[in-house]
Amino acid sequence: MSDTPFGFGLPPEEPENGDEGEKKGNQGGQGGPNPFGFPGMGLPGGAGGPGGADNPFAAMFGSMNPNDLGAAFQQLGQMLSYEGGPVNWDMAKDIARQTVAQGTADGVKDTSVGVAEKSAVEEAVRLADHWLDGVTSLPSGATTSVAWSRAEWVEATLPVWKELVDPVAERVGAAMGSVLPEEMQAMAGPLLGMMRSMGGAMFGQQIGQAVGVLAGEVVGSTDIGLPLGPAGKAALLPLNIESFGKDLGVPAEEVRLYLALREAAHARLFAHVPWLRSHLFGAVEGYARGIKVDTSKLEDVVGQLDPSNPEQLQEALQGGMFQPQDTPEQKAALARLETALALVEGWVDAVVHEAAKPRLTSADAMRETMRRRRASGGPAEQTFATLIGLELRPRRLRDASRLWASLTDARGVDGRDGLWEHPDMLPTASDLDDPDGFVHREQLDFSEIDKMLGEAAQKRDQAADQGKQGDQGDGDSDGEGEAKK
Repeated sequence: MSDTPFGFGLPPEEPENGDEGEKKGNQGGQGGPNPFGFPGMGLPGGAGGPGGADNPFAAMFGSMNPNDLGAAFQQLGQMLSYEGGPVNWDMAKDIARQTVAQGTADGVKDTSVGVAEKSAVEEAVRLADHWLDGVTSLPSGATTSVAWSRAEWVEATLPVWKELVDPVAERVGAAMGSVLPEEMQAMAGPLLGMMRSMGGAMFGQQIGQAVGVLAGEVVGSTDIGLPLGPAGKAALLPLNIESFGKDLGVPAEEVRLYLALREAAHARLFAHVPWLRSHLFGAVEGYARGIKVDTSKLEDVVGQLDPSNPEQLQEALQGGMFQPQDTPEQKAALARLETALALVEGWVDAVVHEAAKPRLTSADAMRETMRRRRASGGPAEQTFATLIGLELRPRRLRDASRLWASLTDARGVDGRDGLWEHPDMLPTASDLDDPDGFVHREQLDFSEIDKMLGEAAQKRDQAADQGKQGDQGDGDSDGEGEAKK
């Protein structure tokens, strides 16, 4: 890193002879002095003209046509004027929409969902819910079913991505300020503000691109095991379902039905296990709190930051500045998250297979396809993992699915699904290692404990109310006595 902070250089001394200095300053076609010490930032006006190497705007925008130039200036303005949270979500949304509009790598462009496609999705979800009634005690969780385009998926899921990404982005924003020596931080307010704005923009750019690419891969709102869409909505993307089933050799109706089963099963779980969503998101946040930002790497990047190369910080973010702290707390947070994701996906895998096996000839093939898909993750999911240092994949999906199936055989559907009543009743990571031991172990009845606690709380409230009434009665008596006197 240079001796001057963030690569800033001191302006050259004023020459004694202003005219002579001006001539020297323009020798060789060079522009005016660079007061900031950034590479490539000589002031415009040199003999090289608009396309000269010393013109920073030529360096940044010289190869662009006028329309691209306007867009670049607009993006630069957004970057430097942003004053919101740790991620510029307006920019993220714009870039996600732009990414969707460009189409996927195979050349498939996003299209609006037609009436026939909406009707097919509604019918598939309705039939899937009917099939699930016979294999789970949890009632339907989808009050409505919707068919989304890729752009609609982006709009509907961004609020949840915000919950997932902001905790890590907040740590990066704090780290960007910490690379300055403490004695200089008070004097560098505007600079820190600019750095945070750029950090928020770069994060927004990366998240927007990842979400935009992911929109071209997902088939519903629960592909990553978390409820990304609004509560009560079972959502499918007809265009992506068509691409997903293109090379499977399975009839399109069966592909749509199988994916509708998975979406409807997720909806039941998240609708009727009220603590599950906060449990999963709390595990993500707990893991994020233990992320350590590589400040030395960030310091190197900031020290060599070139405004004519905004991709530099972007590449640093992609290069993995985030490392999990090697502490017992961090390992426990990761284990909780991976186990929770595996249990959710394993339950869905088990009940969907039970519902599909007697009805769909392709049930086994579709199950294996989805398992491999979840195990490997797509390119956008890997980008997201690099950005926040976390892979949202159920590493022990097969183990969890086997455990839920064994529970069904041993305790029946009600006994299996009853474990979702309380988080402490669920299997742990060690139980996935010994499923038979868990299946045949005596389980605590938390419903009875909750009932006892509820009755105790009710008696306490009644006693408190009686005490208040007694105090009020004493007050009235005292008042009457004073009146008689």
